[in-house]
Amino acid sequence: MALLAFHNITKRFGSLTANDDISFSLDKGEVIALLGENGAGKTTLMNILYGHYTADQGYIEVEGQKLPAGQTDAAINAGIGMVHQHFKLVKAFTVSLSA
Repeated sequence: MALLAFHNITKRFGSLTANDDISFSLDKGEVIALLGENGAGKTTLMNILYGHYTADQGYIEVEGQKLPAGQTDAAINAGIGMVHQHFKLVKAFTVSLSA
């Protein structure tokens, strides 16, 4: 049984399809990366996992149990957290070069 499984996730915003029939699973101890250019739908998929968005189609399972859609508290109770991407989360750094 997969630790986390996405089953046929589709999300649309009007005529724009952000996620189209996405399915994959993650086993305990496995590490994966979601890669893609800007606008590829990575953040949308993570927002569905965390409950910020509800998929138009499909569902997510955590340890074989269906994760209630659109409920951040259910995601948190299942051990899923989210760190939001924002430039103000970390103070600005300076860079100096030395030879």
